[in-house]
Amino acid sequence: MRYLPLTDADRSAMLAVIGAGSIDELFADVPAEARLAAPIAGLPGHASEMAVERHMARLSANNTTAGAVPFFLGAGAYRHHVPASVDHLIQRGEFLTAYTPYQPEIAQGTLQVLFEFQTQVARLFGTEIANASLYDGSTACWEAIAMAGRITRRGKAVLSGGLHPHYVETARTMARFTGDRLDTAAPELSATPDDEAVIARIDGETSCVVVQYPDILGRIPDLAKIASAAQAAGALLIAVVTEPVALGVLQSPGSLGADIVVGEGQSLGVGLQFGGPYLGLFGCREKYVRQLPGRLCGETVDADGKRGFVLTLSTREQHIRREKATSNICTNSGLCALAFSIHLTLLGGKGLAAMAKLSHAAARSTAAALAAIPGVAVVNSHYFNEFTVTLPRDARQVVRALADRQVLGGVSLGRLYPREEGLAKAMVVAATECTTDEDIAALAAALKEVLA
Repeated sequence: MRYLPLTDADRSAMLAVIGAGSIDELFADVPAEARLAAPIAGLPGHASEMAVERHMARLSANNTTAGAVPFFLGAGAYRHHVPASVDHLIQRGEFLTAYTPYQPEIAQGTLQVLFEFQTQVARLFGTEIANASLYDGSTACWEAIAMAGRITRRGKAVLSGGLHPHYVETARTMARFTGDRLDTAAPELSATPDDEAVIARIDGETSCVVVQYPDILGRIPDLAKIASAAQAAGALLIAVVTEPVALGVLQSPGSLGADIVVGEGQSLGVGLQFGGPYLGLFGCREKYVRQLPGRLCGETVDADGKRGFVLTLSTREQHIRREKATSNICTNSGLCALAFSIHLTLLGGKGLAAMAKLSHAAARSTAAALAAIPGVAVVNSHYFNEFTVTLPRDARQVVRALADRQVLGGVSLGRLYPREEGLAKAMVVAATECTTDEDIAALAAALKEVLA
């Protein structure tokens, strides 16, 4: 798609058609005090391309990239190896400039990619269907809560204490406008999640129970047990997966009874990217398909009997009347979905399992090294690639001191839960197949020095 700038004559012609004397008249409704009368003071003026490149290079040098130092950050965003072929393929012109496939006759490639993506997500999650993606994991989580409310016609959602606090805040923001009630709790620093406490909060007004798998502390809840209790009360179980690589070795949430499974697809193909754009995954039981947010691509045959792909379900507000839409914020992060799909295709089932086993092994080695340091204790009894440790002092200070030593050692729970004093000395540590023995040794040595 070429960029075709407007000429002065073009602008004048457009202004004449709408009856405006100048472009400034288009901003007449903006209060004068909110408009700039002159350029912002302090911002640089124009510069040559070479000068701008040098300036931006100097600024970027202030960043510490994930691959440059020992890296143990997680808590919802993970560093995995993304094959170079993923980036090469998604930058092909037919993919890079593709948007919503409104006209199936000229968008068969895009539709097929999304169809394959849906199939992969459904198999990964153990659900009967999956949609053509959403913005990210946190908004997918909210969409699932809203969907459960429509299905059960109830207005209370029970959120596990192990659900990522950013997901909780996203749901809380949206619930302000819908009237849904969120029953929330903070996590307890226990070896295993308190599934009984979650079950005890379910009542006759509960539309859904939202449980992260593995949870924010890296623990693995008993989804089958919670699903049984929720469904006995007429509620749905929503499982949230922030680390899809875990499903290379863990049982899928759908096979354990989850009604809706959502998650973040960043780990596969997308990369960390300074926090975005990311990729929302969404799967559910087929009987709930009419309440599914977003889009669903399907396979069919054309008039000549040849295989083709179409938009089977379009419940976005830009497709249908807004009051009939299941959501007015959802979209498919098409390029990120493509990256996810290519990476997962390259891995295959055996490759994903191998990647997961390497990540788990790295986490076990990291946990053993940290547990040997005086004053450090590993909280979890079971985990995948992420676990929580307690420290003798505020973890926020420790994380900063580690960063000063060129080790990104973990995410402090005090940062995620600033109002929970009981979590201030805890830190979440993640390891992946990218974690080396040298990285683990560097983390252990730096932590010993910091705590000395």
